[in-house]
Amino acid sequence: MSRAEELQLSSIPNFDPRLAPIAGVDSHLPAVPIDAMTPDALRKRFASPPIWTPDVLRDRGVVDREPADASVLIPIVMREQPMVLLTQRTTRMNKHSGQVAFPGGKADPGDGGPDGTALRETTEEVGIEHQYVEVLGHLNTYVTVTAFNVTPVVALVHPGFTLTPNPDEVADVFEVPLQFLLDPRHHERHFMEWQGLRREWYAMPYQDGVTERYIWGATAGMLRNFYRFMMA
Repeated sequence: MSRAEELQLSSIPNFDPRLAPIAGVDSHLPAVPIDAMTPDALRKRFASPPIWTPDVLRDRGVVDREPADASVLIPIVMREQPMVLLTQRTTRMNKHSGQVAFPGGKADPGDGGPDGTALRETTEEVGIEHQYVEVLGHLNTYVTVTAFNVTPVVALVHPGFTLTPNPDEVADVFEVPLQFLLDPRHHERHFMEWQGLRREWYAMPYQDGVTERYIWGATAGMLRNFYRFMMA
């Protein structure tokens, strides 16, 4: 096993991210103002993006291979309160099984770029057709522990779509308020030391009725970067 492979959390016996020590919660940081999350405000933000610095650009312990291009959609559903649509991956998936994720995946040659990949994958995974999606722009590329160069594509999703989750990939689809995700009081910083190596990651647990939606790892890292983009 290489040093990079040792850093994969999946290699730790009985690993549960919920039980990992918390290094801190960023309650001292301000939340993104509510009026900055309206559709018009988001359009303006991405039309003239600020100079900003992401908090996380890559997972520690990326596997030892050439990264492949991928995209995810950060879908902001235009409800009375803007909501972010997320999926729970099935336990049958080879990578990140059972985890909370954005719709997305590996780029295909015919996609025509990150937007095309994100839109195609969103349709394939949850059934949202392109005509309901208004792409706003991109966040910085994020390199996952499984060696994918992921472009987060931020988009507004207009009402009227019908969800048809792909049962081979998606166990559940749910929404979390954008206001919750862009409030650092909900950004936990976790760590784990294993065989002399240390991994650190963000988590944003959300209580959805009786169900805890445990958002962590790359998904939480991209949301943290979204926060930094909005506050720059």
